[in-house]
Amino acid sequence: MTPRHQPHAMLTTERMRLRHLRSADLDLLDELNHDPDVMRYIDWQPPSREALAAEIAELLAVSENHPGHGRFIAEDHNGVFLGWFGLILLADGPSAPSLGYRLRPAHWGRGLASEGGRALVDHAFNSLGAERVTADTMFVNAASRRVMEKCGLRYRRTFHQRFDNPLPGTEHGEVWYEVTRDEWARSDPRDG
Repeated sequence: MTPRHQPHAMLTTERMRLRHLRSADLDLLDELNHDPDVMRYIDWQPPSREALAAEIAELLAVSENHPGHGRFIAEDHNGVFLGWFGLILLADGPSAPSLGYRLRPAHWGRGLASEGGRALVDHAFNSLGAERVTADTMFVNAASRRVMEKCGLRYRRTFHQRFDNPLPGTEHGEVWYEVTRDEWARSDPRDG
């Protein structure tokens, strides 16, 4: 398959730019990781600045080894930081990246998560040759589930994980969403 985009090219949507992560984004990510509203459904403690810098270095290495995958910083067309999106490599590798996203609360409710997510799903299939794109969240995270659906992903299953310090709602489980290349080609995710 011939990619439509250069793997490290900036992706643009109607209202934002998605550019690859840089080391200089440390402060932006650190602030986002410490926002309790952003972290409400994420069973994860924000890392120290040193650990976050190491995580960014690892993410940059993934992007080098798998061009077009990894973390993308979302900015509006004036350069205002909105959050991040990601095509995260899991056990199945580049053929089945996992869609991830976090936006600053000031930008919630405007359809930006769906807009950016659709751009990355399209990028995964049409530029990177993915066979499927997945995503997961807590069952009780209705807003994120709606975003996944608007990005063309469909509910596949509920599963349960054990956490040392479970968040409220953990007892309802996690949900797995997915869209295959064929499903994406047959649908218009804007209908979601």
